[in-house]
Amino acid sequence: MTPYDLTPEEDPVNVVVYTVEEAAQVLKISRWKIFDLIRTNQLRSVKIGGLRRIPHVAIDEYIARLMEEVA
Repeated sequence: MTPYDLTPEEDPVNVVVYTVEEAAQVLKISRWKIFDLIRTNQLRSVKIGGLRRIPHVAIDEYIARLMEEVA
């Protein structure tokens, strides 16, 4: 899925939480790497019922930390 495949309602800017698969697509990494980042507390997530979700803000924070490491 690319940003061009999304309808206006699915625009990544308007998304509050992502599924593991969607977060993996956003970060261009595997879903297993997402689970590893969650397990090692590098990426925050929430459980809604039995479903794991990654808040949009958690992805932003993760990217910001990566940027600080290179700076």
